[in-house]
Amino acid sequence: MTSGNDAGSTRAPRLLQQVSDTIRYHHYSKRTEEAYIQWIRRFIYFHNKQHPRDMGAEQVKAFLTHLAVDRKVSASTQNQALSALLFLYKKVLEVELPWMDDIVRAKRTRHLPVVFTRDEVRSLLAQFDGTLWMIYSLIYGCGMRVMECVRLRVKDIDFSYNQIIIRDAKGNKDRVTVLPTKTKGIIADSLIKSKGDA
Repeated sequence: MTSGNDAGSTRAPRLLQQVSDTIRYHHYSKRTEEAYIQWIRRFIYFHNKQHPRDMGAEQVKAFLTHLAVDRKVSASTQNQALSALLFLYKKVLEVELPWMDDIVRAKRTRHLPVVFTRDEVRSLLAQFDGTLWMIYSLIYGCGMRVMECVRLRVKDIDFSYNQIIIRDAKGNKDRVTVLPTKTKGIIADSLIKSKGDA
């Protein structure tokens, strides 16, 4: 006969695989998948390997409060843990949790944004050339994320309207951003050269 903890530990791997499959079905990013699975695993271990189906809002509140009070995590970290657990219950277990008003919220720290001067940007970009220069110029000039830049395709660059269409961005949505003038010339020259080499 197995104890409750043993049963929970044998069911956990199957649950985490189910979480992974559901995340991929909804086209979440690989990083989101890794983060959500980590938080769900920590939640299970915090409650002595009980299966989440045997728990509910009270256990979720206890875990999130523990993160804020004992672990002293940032507000964004606590919110990510909450998102992971809400995903687990709503999308995987198909259980609606009541809103948890009495969670102890982690305090948001306020910092002034660090903004490079133009000279600092020029100095930074001067350290690169070729493809790396284009990547960093697009990240800085367009506000693109790293993976958005790496996955960029030529057909998504609109030279006529000086814009870039970013496909399947965060939230699985398309968005449009500006194509910087200086980067535009380098990309155009690079494409002409690659066609000539072909």
